[in-house]
Amino acid sequence: MAQKNYERTIRTTASRSEAYAALTTGFTQWWTSDAGTFEKPGDVAKFGFSGKLGYWKFKATSLEPNRVELECVEALHLHEGQPKEIETEWLGTRAIWDIQETVGGTEIHFVHDGLTSDLLCFDICEAGWDMFFVDSLQAYLDTGTGKPHV
Repeated sequence: MAQKNYERTIRTTASRSEAYAALTTGFTQWWTSDAGTFEKPGDVAKFGFSGKLGYWKFKATSLEPNRVELECVEALHLHEGQPKEIETEWLGTRAIWDIQETVGGTEIHFVHDGLTSDLLCFDICEAGWDMFFVDSLQAYLDTGTGKPHV
């Protein structure tokens, strides 16, 4: 039986263009203060977490007003007490945000394609995405203040 990908949806009062900006050039406001940006497809950006937690590099494969898609091209997920295999589990996975205008705001549907429950990091990463995507991005888009890792 195929494993399900991590998947969540948030609704915000922000406009679609504000959501798009947060998902291409605004990562420092809601995900991590050590984040790159994406201007065009093919751009590669690094997202670090204080050295001790590692980093990921993503390549922009689609940057459209209603869709942002990134592919993990380098991974070093350091997590004490976990097997070495956890370090590169995100390689080849894709972070996909679909952005749709709604009455009064925007809906963002996020799928981390390849982040499934059979991965060693799943529980850690599910909690991380819930904190950063569901909580921090939502807060940033609704209030202007997110809760990024610093």
